[in-house]
Amino acid sequence: MTHSESPKSTEPRLSASLVLVNSHNEILLVQRNPQARSFAGQHVFPGGNFDAKQDTSLEWTAIRETFEEAGLLLALSDSPSTLLDVDLTQAREAVHGGQTTFSTFLTNNNLRADVGALLPFTTWVTPPPSASRRFRTQFFIAFLRDPSSDGLYSGREEHLPTPDGGQEVIRTRFLHPESAIEEFRSGKIGLYPPQYYILETLRPILTGSSSTESQRNAVQMLSRAAFGRMVINPKFLLVNDGAEAFVYEGDELRGGPKGRLHRMVVERKGAPFSQMNLRRNFDLFTQCPVEVHVPKL
Repeated sequence: MTHSESPKSTEPRLSASLVLVNSHNEILLVQRNPQARSFAGQHVFPGGNFDAKQDTSLEWTAIRETFEEAGLLLALSDSPSTLLDVDLTQAREAVHGGQTTFSTFLTNNNLRADVGALLPFTTWVTPPPSASRRFRTQFFIAFLRDPSSDGLYSGREEHLPTPDGGQEVIRTRFLHPESAIEEFRSGKIGLYPPQYYILETLRPILTGSSSTESQRNAVQMLSRAAFGRMVINPKFLLVNDGAEAFVYEGDELRGGPKGRLHRMVVERKGAPFSQMNLRRNFDLFTQCPVEVHVPKL
């Protein structure tokens, strides 16, 4: 299941997370169970650990976990009616209960995981102090397709996300990036730096309440540029008269040009992070630092 691992682990575990955007420019957020070992009670994008026994890629991991945690399925079928006839709730319960695997469920219903719909959207590595719970998480972004757009079927716009009965998730909903950030700032929801960073990145792009082709193209271009391949290894430092910040690659404090800012200034009062302020002053398409090494699955 999501983000569970041996406490003796020192190397970051491979994981994947999906930023799923609907036709209203809203992003799927799930609230983790307050009793969870990782990200307890926080709002995150659906995702979890790569499972070598059943996942063929990190894209597959992201799709499987989104189905398990939120009940939304990104799958392809040669016939739109095939997916409409599938009882997703029953299938999800069977996967959770170990009665079948996600792969078997797809095969038995002549479905294929829509891995081609996922675009890379940065990778984040947990800082070393959390040695027993470190992750190397590949974030992907995908848009729910309109079922009438072509002969294949992916997702279901009319199918609302639902929690998994509290096993890992207690709440699921779509929120516009602007609304999610406002709810965080007012203390209504909790976020971690990677989620806040991605929401802030998407906020000026996904404006309005209806997804447009130009907006989707902008996200695709961002994914295909240096930003999509960027690997972020945060370093926690004191900046600006003692303010706490996670400093990222390319920042002047990490060897970048003088004046280059790439950091998240944070405040901690009660919640893990009560406030966050992203300071980033470079072009996302051409100046993102890119890591050459890609870990093997």
